[in-house]
Amino acid sequence: MGPDTLPPNVLIVAQAGRLEFEAIIFAASLRHAAPGFTGRLIVAEPRPEGAWAGHDTLMGDDTRTILESLGAETLPFTARHFGAAYPYGNKIEALSVLPAGEPFAFFDTDTLVTGPLDRVPFNGPPAASMRREGTWPEPPLYGPGHGAIWKSLYDRFGLDFPSSLDLSQPDEHWERYLYFNAGWFFGPDPAVFGKRFLDWALSVRRDPPEELACQSLDPWLDQVILPLVIHSLGGGRPGPELAGLDGDVTCHYRKLPLLYARESDRVLDVLEAAVTPNRIKRRLKDWEPAKKLIYQGKGRDKVRPLFAGGLPPREKPIRQALKKNGWWWD
Repeated sequence: MGPDTLPPNVLIVAQAGRLEFEAIIFAASLRHAAPGFTGRLIVAEPRPEGAWAGHDTLMGDDTRTILESLGAETLPFTARHFGAAYPYGNKIEALSVLPAGEPFAFFDTDTLVTGPLDRVPFNGPPAASMRREGTWPEPPLYGPGHGAIWKSLYDRFGLDFPSSLDLSQPDEHWERYLYFNAGWFFGPDPAVFGKRFLDWALSVRRDPPEELACQSLDPWLDQVILPLVIHSLGGGRPGPELAGLDGDVTCHYRKLPLLYARESDRVLDVLEAAVTPNRIKRRLKDWEPAKKLIYQGKGRDKVRPLFAGGLPPREKPIRQALKKNGWWWD
């Protein structure tokens, strides 16, 4: 970002359990790897009401204290539409805590900052993560195909479908169609982005186009709607200037065992250095994956060797190997 560029408000969502520990790791890695970052780090926390009624969503006081010591602000929100029935909807409804008209960058909490996030140009058109697999849709044998399914969604909201296509990819290949991982996305105005994201997600959940009759929207709803929102706001696939995201600047590791299984030695070094301070260590040791994989060294000594012969190309067999060997936590 240039000297005249307003730094984005960085948003993550956390609540009691795994997410609060991941939030500590995110905040610690941001301060460790991007000491020049001057934007706000906002942790959105769902209240135990509305769509989260009856669930313990509030983070522990120890977590809150550590996050504050790392410069994070915790802002509560009430989930009205998704909550426990669709936890991925948190990222849609949490955008409401951000100040309107200021650039924002959302990250899934299971992200490690590994480089100078302050130098990423978040002032361009909206974009999102391309670190994804062809998980949606799954066209039935006799149709409709990828093209008809995606076109029905663009038509629903009056969007230009042809301009979203990557014509370097063959017809009906999933990468031809605009599809993101919702692990990170950004835009210039969270109020506009968030309202559209929410309105369109509710519309499709309530009344999906006929072409989606055979398609599951759980857990894919956020990833189905995200490209439509980004395209409608003049954004699209991230350019080379954003290559550091899912590259040298951030790592969306998804689960701590997966980080130790497939990420580089450099990523492991950043993680372990970031969580070395005693106040962080004391809290993270309350979370078994961190206690065993990071602080007892089992990630390097036990998980890493399982894949010494090479990683499978897809995530599912990696998860299966971790579960088979007792190195998986849900």
